[in-house]
Amino acid sequence: MSAKLSVLMITKNAAETLEKSLASIKKIADEIIIVDSNSTDRTVEIAKNYLAKVYIKEFANIGKQRIFGFSKATGKWVLILDCDEIVSEKLMKEIKMKIENLKLKINSYYIPYQNFFLNKPLQFGGENYKMLRLFRRIKLSIEPSLVHNRIKVKDKKIGYLKGKIFHHSYRSFSQTFLKFTDYGVRMAREKYLTGEKSSFKKIFLYPIHMFWARFIKDKGYEDGLFRIPLDIGFAYMEFVTYFMLAIMSFPGSPSSRG
Repeated sequence: MSAKLSVLMITKNAAETLEKSLASIKKIADEIIIVDSNSTDRTVEIAKNYLAKVYIKEFANIGKQRIFGFSKATGKWVLILDCDEIVSEKLMKEIKMKIENLKLKINSYYIPYQNFFLNKPLQFGGENYKMLRLFRRIKLSIEPSLVHNRIKVKDKKIGYLKGKIFHHSYRSFSQTFLKFTDYGVRMAREKYLTGEKSSFKKIFLYPIHMFWARFIKDKGYEDGLFRIPLDIGFAYMEFVTYFMLAIMSFPGSPSSRG
């Protein structure tokens, strides 16, 4: 018999956050699918403690990992969750109610996010958003991408949930720095493959604009001065993206090879 709800997660060395994430969905998940990229910490051990089906697959990009995981899911519904995300109690009850409603005509749902920086909640500066995360399996398609994959649904029967996903993406200065560096390099690679070019303006002015847009224009300052390092981090990521894109564009650059 098919599972009612499959939860799909992509992991690599996620032992720091995985257990809390899995604990938040254990009451509603009929099946947990984890696609792991050769973790060297306790990630796989923790996943198996929660009876997850673990598949080891070399990381290509987040989209391809999710497409592979999606092919292994048997649930009528699929919830996509990152390993640093926690399903709130309110959201858990809401999901359970929706997937058990046989008369439901909605095929996918946007879920609101509550992001945290150094364990402090963020409400402004681009951190208050919703993402498509809950779907009927037969209505879901995923497009590969090096950074954030594109999720598409096959019709317009889309709903909105009120319960939140708590996203602990920025847990320390060092972890956030490494995350932004990694994202910057991957985004540069993606832009290189699409033929985009870098420039002096993009390398030096885009980062300034990024900080201004997040902290000033989108009122990040209303969260408090504690978030200044976060928005500097986003500016740094923008710099890395276009600096690395410039390097990749040099003929014979190792970074530009497949």
